[in-house]
Formats: sequence, C-alpha cells, structure tokens
Amino acid sequence: MTSERQAYIYVQLPGTLNTVPAALLKVEKLRDGTFVGRFRYGDRYLERNDAIAFDPFQLPLGNTVHEFTKLKGIPGAVRDAGPDAWGRRVIEHKLQRSPGDLDDIDYLLHGPQDGAGYLSFGATLNPPTAKRRYNRTHQLADLIAAAEAIEEGKRVPVHILEQIEPGTSMGGARPKATIEDDDRLWVGKFPEKADCCNLQRVEYATLELARRCGIAVCNSRVQAVGGHDVLMVERFDRERTEGGYHRFGFVSGLTLLDCDQSYLDRERWSYPLLADQLRRWSEKPDEDRVELFRRIVFNAAVTNNDDHPRNHAMLRTKRGWLLTPAYDLVPAPLVSLEHRDLAMTIGAYGRTASIYNLLSQCQRFGLTAEAARKEIESVVATVRTWREHFCACGVSAKDTEHMAQAFLPECFFFERPVEI
Repeated sequence: MTSERQAYIYVQLPGTLNTVPAALLKVEKLRDGTFVGRFRYGDRYLERNDAIAFDPFQLPLGNTVHEFTKLKGIPGAVRDAGPDAWGRRVIEHKLQRSPGDLDDIDYLLHGPQDGAGYLSFGATLNPPTAKRRYNRTHQLADLIAAAEAIEEGKRVPVHILEQIEPGTSMGGARPKATIEDDDRLWVGKFPEKADCCNLQRVEYATLELARRCGIAVCNSRVQAVGGHDVLMVERFDRERTEGGYHRFGFVSGLTLLDCDQSYLDRERWSYPLLADQLRRWSEKPDEDRVELFRRIVFNAAVTNNDDHPRNHAMLRTKRGWLLTPAYDLVPAPLVSLEHRDLAMTIGAYGRTASIYNLLSQCQRFGLTAEAARKEIESVVATVRTWREHFCACGVSAKDTEHMAQAFLPECFFFERPVEI
C-alpha cells in the first residue's frame, strides 16, 4: 500500500508582515519505501501581483505540478525552511517519538514557524496565528539547561520546550534557540557536554578573523551566562520593522547544487559548481564568486572542514538573490601535516586544501591566476596573526594551543601535487 501526507506552505511576502498561503506539497510514500513529492502553487496565490517563486529554476511560478523523487519528495527550497539536525531532536523530544517513526513532512509540520527564510508550514489552508514572543537573554540559563536535558534524553518541562522550539536551519547541529535582543534576532548557540574546549568563543574568534580577511561574515558576540558562554549570531534573514520583522528568502548550497546532505551525493559537493550556480542566481555574480573563492581560501587555511553545502546559502534581498554572510566557521585541529581535505571539491585535485588546488580552477570564480594568488596571500597574511587575535577575543591559552594544528599546515602551501 501507499500513503500520502500533505502540508500547506505559507510565505511572508517580501517587504511586508503579511503571511499568505502559497502552495501545497503532497508526499506519497510508495510500497518500496521511496517517496514522490508533488508541489503546486495555489491559484489565488498566482493571481497576486506580489507573488514570488520560492526557487526561480526548480519551482518557477505557474500552475504546473512539480514532481520530486529526490530528498524524500521535498523540494530543496522547501527543505531549507525546515528544522536542522538539532531541531529534529527537539521535535522528537516533544512528540516522544523516535526518528524512524517520523517522515520528513512531519518535521515540516512540527517545525518552527520562524524557520530560516520566509516560508512556514501547516496542516490547514490558513496560516496559524502568531505564537509566543521571542526568547530574551535572561532566559538563556533555562534554555541551556533544557538543551543539556535533551542531549541526555531527559524529559523537559512543556513550558521550557515551547521556549527552546525546533529553531532555524542555520547554525549547524549544535543546541540553539532564537533570541531577541536590542531589536534584533539572534541564534544563541549553546555548549555541548562533549565539547573539548570553549567552541563558542573559538567560533566567535574565527568569524572575526574571517572578517579581518575581508570576508563578509554574520555579526556575532559572546554572551556569558553563569559558567557558560553562548555564541550569539545575528540572523541575517530578518530585518526589524515597525510591528515585527521582515523575512528574506533563504536557499542553501544544497538547493543550489540540487543535491542531498548524504555522502552518496558527494560528487555534487563542489565549489566550482557552486560558483557556476552563482552566475545563474546572483544579482552580483562576479562579486559573489570572488567572495566565495576568498571563503574557500580561508576554510583551507584554518582547516574548517565542516564546509558542507548547507553551510553556504543565498538570501533573497530587496536587490535580488545574493550570497549570505559567512557562518559556521570552526577550525578542526587535525594531526596530518601532509594532506588536508575540505568537505567540498575545490578544484582539479578534488577536496585537497592546498594552494595548487585553489589555483587549479580559479577562472571558474572569475579570477586570473595572478588575482587568485593575491587573494591567497592576503588571507594568509591575516591568518598568520591568529594567535594574537584569539587572545584578544578571549580564547584561553589552553584552547588556543588545542586549535594550533588547524592553522596554516605545511600541506596548505604545497605548490604542486604530492607524488605518491
């Protein structure tokens, strides 16, 4: 037998606080365990002069029924508005269900109304009424305690669960919650018990180091809460206005590359392919491709090997689609000095994080070899100051030493492939 589930998709129209029903997604689970998703914009939505396409290439406006068999039948631009790995754990905890008991559409229906971008989901045609007010910084201690309880599999009081919510898909798999402070929205990223160092302060220092390298990064700060540090990352998909927040569209690199987060789709995890997509999507493709190249150089220089496609994204701004500020930059202190890989293909030599590979397909990013070398030299010159910078950002001497092997390993400077 087959079964079919459905979810209505709502969009907060750009430049307004008006959320309207826009589309219907039906997902059929076949007898062999595969899924077929069918997406269609609503007729009334299509009649609006201000209707927008969620994805101008995969989901253009029109009355066509779009079918999807990948990603368990969920279109990429829709999946990007759903909960991330941490959000799924929160939902499972709320419903007291195991992951095997839930389909992807369950996570959409039980996910946050305030997820990434401007989409939200529900079981009825009309959007649900606005829920509770945002968390404030004075609630952080309770939120940290709740996150720890969820990690340990303990029950969390209902009123605290309502505060922690499934959260946005931005910010990785770490425990987090959305916080309102100073008329802005932030993602508060909490410590985990398994952390080997103060990763909140390390990530803050790394983000600020990237900013010094000329990279556009999200605003962040560290908030001390009792004996803990919380990394506060400003949400770039929101803008405060009278009466609420405007929401901007958000699509991840997974959607741009039309691939899955599974390693089975690894051949499409590619920076050159992502640069090609920026030429289609971006209102400023030349600037965004150079910016992307600069981020690759930085990731290679600090061994940020968690640079998978979901940690890259585009934002639908008033000017059109543009590369988002960089986020989730965390060094990985690996032992090997002979070879380092990033998560995505860099150039002609695969994922190898070395200068020769960075230069091998620099033209895909709109750069000559000479211009690419200048970008590399500029980033390296700044990264060399990382120890002093980490100290200035409050990273302890112990944590700084722990991270030392991540920065500028010998293999980064290789000018030609190493013969084996």
